[in-house]
Amino acid sequence: MKYWRETLAVTQRILIELLRRRRSLVFWCIFPVSVLLLNGFIFAERAQLSMTQAFENAAPSTLVGAALFFSCLGGSVATVVAEREQLTLKRLFISPLSGTSYFLGIFLAHTCIGIGQTLLVYTVASFWQAQFRGSVFLGGIIILMSIISYVGLGFILGTQLARRTEDVNALVAAFGVPLLILGGAFIPSFVFPQMLLDIAKFNPIYHMNQALLGVSANSQGLPDIKSHFLFLCSFSVLMLVCGWLSYRRMLMVERRL
Repeated sequence: MKYWRETLAVTQRILIELLRRRRSLVFWCIFPVSVLLLNGFIFAERAQLSMTQAFENAAPSTLVGAALFFSCLGGSVATVVAEREQLTLKRLFISPLSGTSYFLGIFLAHTCIGIGQTLLVYTVASFWQAQFRGSVFLGGIIILMSIISYVGLGFILGTQLARRTEDVNALVAAFGVPLLILGGAFIPSFVFPQMLLDIAKFNPIYHMNQALLGVSANSQGLPDIKSHFLFLCSFSVLMLVCGWLSYRRMLMVERRL
C-alpha cells in the first residue's frame, strides 16, 4: 500500500502541473487532432477511400505515431530533465518517497495522458463515423505496450543523453522524426519502396502502427498481427528494463553530486 500511495501521489502531482500549464495542454490537444485531420483527408484523396474508411485508417497511425510519441516519449524526457534541473531528485533522497514509487508514478502519469489522447483521437474520428472495429481489449494492450515503450525509451534518453531542458527538442527530433516517417505515422507504409519496408521491420513504431491499424481498422485478431505483437511485446519489456536501469544509474550519479 505504501508504494501504491506514493505512486499515486507522484502521478497526481505531474497531472496537476500539466493542468496548470493550460497553454501546453491545449497544444497537446491541437497537435494530434491536426495530424489526424491531415492524415484523414490525405487517405481519402490518395487512397480513394470514403471519409469513414479514411479516418479509420488515419486514427491508429496518428495515435501511436504522433500523439503518444510526443506526449509519452517527449513528455517523459522533459519530465526527467526538468526534475533534475529543479533538484527534485535531490529532495527525493531526504524524503520518505521511494525511488521505485517515483519511477512508477511517472509511468502512470504518462499512461493517463496516453489514454486521454486515445479518447481524443477516436472521438474526433467518430465525427466521420469512424469506429474501432476489432477487439477493444487487444487494441488496449497494444496502446499500453506502446506507452510503456515510449516512456521507457524516454527514461533512457532523459537520463543518459539530455542534461538541460534545451536538449529535449533536439534529442526527440534527432531520434524521433526519422523513425516516425519510417514507421508510417505521416506517410502510409503501403507507398514505401521495398527497401524502406525491409528497414521499417526493425522500427518499433512501424510494428505499433501495423498492429493497431490491423486491429482497429481491419478487425484483425491476434493471429493476424502475431509478428507485430511479439515484436512489440519484446520491445516494451526491453525498454521497461533498460529505462529502470538507466533511472537507477542516474540516481547513483545524483547522490554523488
